[in-house]
Amino acid sequence: MLWAISGGAGFLGLHLSRRLLGAGHDVRSLDVAPLDEPELERSVHELRGDIRDEARVRELVAGADVVVHAAAALPIQASRESIRSVNVTGTENVLRAARDAGVRRVVFISSTAVYGVPEKHPIEEDDPLVGVGWYGESKIDAEALCRVAAVETTIVRPKTFIGPERLGVFEILFDWIREGRRIYVLGRGNNRYQLLAVEDLVDAIVRAAESPAAGRETFNVGATEFGSVRDDLGALIAHAGSSSRLQPVPVKPAEVALRALELLHVSPLAEWHYKTAHKDSFVDVSKAQRMLGWQPRLSNEAALTETYDWYLANRGRVGGAGVTHRVPWNQQALGLLKRIS
Repeated sequence: MLWAISGGAGFLGLHLSRRLLGAGHDVRSLDVAPLDEPELERSVHELRGDIRDEARVRELVAGADVVVHAAAALPIQASRESIRSVNVTGTENVLRAARDAGVRRVVFISSTAVYGVPEKHPIEEDDPLVGVGWYGESKIDAEALCRVAAVETTIVRPKTFIGPERLGVFEILFDWIREGRRIYVLGRGNNRYQLLAVEDLVDAIVRAAESPAAGRETFNVGATEFGSVRDDLGALIAHAGSSSRLQPVPVKPAEVALRALELLHVSPLAEWHYKTAHKDSFVDVSKAQRMLGWQPRLSNEAALTETYDWYLANRGRVGGAGVTHRVPWNQQALGLLKRIS
């Protein structure tokens, strides 16, 4: 079976490609960045290009049985227009091309950012969608396109997912723990914040693509074992043997400061991050368990420690800063805070 992956050179794309190739499938990917992974470069049909390029998207999906649309502009992009052009216009291009190519199933990778800052937990798939910031808004609009598409589409809403090769904002956390610095948390850290191991997300995607019953459905996916932010970060610090300690930060002043940094385009966090980091944030995954037979393997703690261990073993190979999950994010705005931590 031929699987086409948009955003195939991203963190999720690499893990998904490995799983599919290991199962004997053919994989074609499209990304503006190179795979930069020798083993995958030998096996994946790699296309370089932008999801907003209709001709390139048609080349990606031609003859494909399944399309996994994972390409997205992240919340730390510079403008609302750049995020929407990728996340909404790009999704429209994929859906139209998949329809014309006779693709059997499109799996759209959305986000639990579509729920905004919810008031009830656990969050269920039919709860209100209230995007916070440009990214959340764009994912809501992209989902709306999926629901009316002429090609059968399944929507997957993952919690923040981590694992080997995940850098981004987590590289900042791991770097500070490695150096024994204070780890600042918004509020007291007693809120429960669900994460997801990338291997568990990949399993959910494969099941969503292969299950006949999953067409036109939406699924939350997240870890089923998770504690408070304080508990999970404390466990990571203990695992690392670090002298780091958690430092609570008053929420309102921190939000004002982070908002100012965001407007200057030097913040490591976007609006949705800092408006939810001090609140409970976890979704109900029973629908995926029931309809897909999906069961996550790793807890928050296990996923964090596994990712941290990979970071320690590979930090010498980490390249320059950028705005994807596979590279470090710029810590410039945190420089002073880091020096006094």
